[in-house]
Amino acid sequence: MKKIAVFASGSGTNAENLIKFFQNDTTAKVVLVLSNNSDAKVLERAKSLAVDTLFFNREELLDPNFIIKALHLYKVDFIVLAGFLWKFPEHIVKEFENKIVNIHPALLPDFGGKGMYGMHVHKAVIAAKVKETGITIHQVNAQYDEGAIVFQAKCTVDPKDSADDVARKVHKLEMAHFPKIIKNILLSDA
Repeated sequence: MKKIAVFASGSGTNAENLIKFFQNDTTAKVVLVLSNNSDAKVLERAKSLAVDTLFFNREELLDPNFIIKALHLYKVDFIVLAGFLWKFPEHIVKEFENKIVNIHPALLPDFGGKGMYGMHVHKAVIAAKVKETGITIHQVNAQYDEGAIVFQAKCTVDPKDSADDVARKVHKLEMAHFPKIIKNILLSDA
């Protein structure tokens, strides 16, 4: 069974969805949720589902040993970024090469890069008057949102949609696809 660590900075709905999806699955299990935000709701969600949590600051993230030691302690095989807002350090990317994926709330390469997360993305989608948006699940490398694309799912953007409307549509795609794609990746790695 593969052991998954989830990094998140906010509310944690994707992390919770992953934890629940894998609770009774023989493929994998979420064993640790890590956050750079001590007030993040994701930490509460994980604890309520009996998953260990770890809060860290920027210095600890950049320390070549701190996070990697924790990941090895939990025997983590795979890392999922689910609303994690800081750039992922190169030393972790190298240690877990091709074993880290991120979910982005748009169709990369559009609306990606530094500062493009959450409502910032949805507002940019509305401002650009595009006809569709969606989610991208991609491998993580040393650059923001530039790793190889693993999966995309689309939804329409109606002319009358607000950023909140787009956020709801994208969230539905995340809930429907993210856990299944993670499972497919892990099964193809087996």
